[in-house]
Amino acid sequence: MPIRKEHKEFHTIDMTGEGWHSPPGYPPGIEQKILAGRLDDAGKTGHRTRLLRFAPGAYTTVPFVHEYWEEVYLVSGDLIVGGSSGEEPSLSFAPNTYACRPPGVYHGPFRSHTGCLLLELHYYET
Repeated sequence: MPIRKEHKEFHTIDMTGEGWHSPPGYPPGIEQKILAGRLDDAGKTGHRTRLLRFAPGAYTTVPFVHEYWEEVYLVSGDLIVGGSSGEEPSLSFAPNTYACRPPGVYHGPFRSHTGCLLLELHYYET
């Protein structure tokens, strides 16, 4: 049976405390808050909407790859992508930028000088 997102009407999101946690495998200073849905990675089903935030100076060190689609909208702050080696350039992004990645695409590493807030949609094809 497919995993469906729950029905939620407009409600206030607590941006300071409750519900934020570090995703598995992420370094300190990067936290997520699941807004709706969930992914079943073992069954390769589901979809979720989450907020992901980087504290100022937070960073990842290696590229990511996953088996689901990912859409990312940079709501606020700065996001720097790439640049993990001397040969690889880094690209800096400002608010109101967007990415859509199919499964199997390597992306990152990521860092933020001032901190940032991302809105992300993750989903498996059904």
